[in-house]
Amino acid sequence: MATEFKKSPLAPEKFPEMPIIDGAEPGTAATGLKYKGRDDLLLVRFPEGAAVAGVFTKSKTRSAPVDWCRSCLETEKPARALLVNAGNANAFTGRAGDEAMQKCIAAAAKISACDADQVYVSSTGVIGEVLPADRMLAHIEAAADHGADWEQAANAIRTTDTFAKGATRHAAIDGRACVLNGIVKGSGMIAPDMATMLGYIFTDADLPSPVLQQILSETTGPSFNSITVDSDTSTSDTVLAFATGKSGAGSEIFDADDPRLAEFRAVFQELMTELAHLVVKDGEGATKFIRISVEGAEDDRAAKVIALSIANSPLVKTAIAGEDANWGRIVMAVGKAGEAADRDKLIIEIGGQRLTEAGMAAQNYDEDACTAHLQGQDIDIFVDVGVAGPGRATVWTCDLTHAYIDINADYRS
Repeated sequence: MATEFKKSPLAPEKFPEMPIIDGAEPGTAATGLKYKGRDDLLLVRFPEGAAVAGVFTKSKTRSAPVDWCRSCLETEKPARALLVNAGNANAFTGRAGDEAMQKCIAAAAKISACDADQVYVSSTGVIGEVLPADRMLAHIEAAADHGADWEQAANAIRTTDTFAKGATRHAAIDGRACVLNGIVKGSGMIAPDMATMLGYIFTDADLPSPVLQQILSETTGPSFNSITVDSDTSTSDTVLAFATGKSGAGSEIFDADDPRLAEFRAVFQELMTELAHLVVKDGEGATKFIRISVEGAEDDRAAKVIALSIANSPLVKTAIAGEDANWGRIVMAVGKAGEAADRDKLIIEIGGQRLTEAGMAAQNYDEDACTAHLQGQDIDIFVDVGVAGPGRATVWTCDLTHAYIDINADYRS
């Protein structure tokens, strides 16, 4: 039986009220394979003609479901179903894992009256254990019969997550209204190299897959690809977007750069960023939400490398957990990043207070004020690396507490 952990102190007060997406039919079921007393299987069915887009992990040990989804996208067929199980990643499971996945896909395809390559599938959980497909087949049918709301859907895909994660937005395309809903799971093994562990966007907009793909790809960088919990990239990272077309919004648009998409793109980015932040706020053992902004770098790429060097530093993260104003660790993290930086022009600010100037502590630095900022839940770190370049980047992370060890030492128990 999997351990349930105390809800993150950074969690929102409640799950948002998410409207129905016309053409997206979520259903959930409890397989009992790992988790007791809650659903751990999600099946979402779509009407004929639903557009789909995806971004996936760049891990060289990626899971079978990731390869399957990538191959489905290449067919350019409409999506008809999404099947997600929690508790077993079905990764590094060889031919047996592929066969188990295919059995589950076949069951979902039969229920959805579609071809197998119109079924998208994700698995999340323990690596190296073959998915027990034969024990899941009846539960897939049960999910089809058990309609669920979006909070139930978000709960069904959790592993070590301490709360269900969702966000919703409204937008207009050329004067026609549409709705966007997103759910995401992720808590540990978070250093995405495309997305996060699992995330799904649903909209009733009527956009073709190439347009949806470009929007998803462009909004992934400043959202899911700008978060980190523990510097570990998952084998299963997947973000999929589905557009049912039921609102008719965008039906005359075939170019992602069409100016009539401006509002939709902006709202899509907001949704992606909110979901990414929720993952960090549920980082395993997290008590602080940390924003790190870097400017003055040679280019945006260099700025992001430096920001992630700070965000992934165990010394920085533990100092923040302990509310210790040891800003020398940030100096260290900038220096080890390997990107251009001017030691004597380096500027570091915490909570808006300048800590460094001219290669040393700022003359008016007030450590008590810095400590007071670190005692809050929302931490702001700003760095200007001093090379007067145009590069800038923002990443988000959380602190590193002993609870992270507790969770991961007992993960398989």
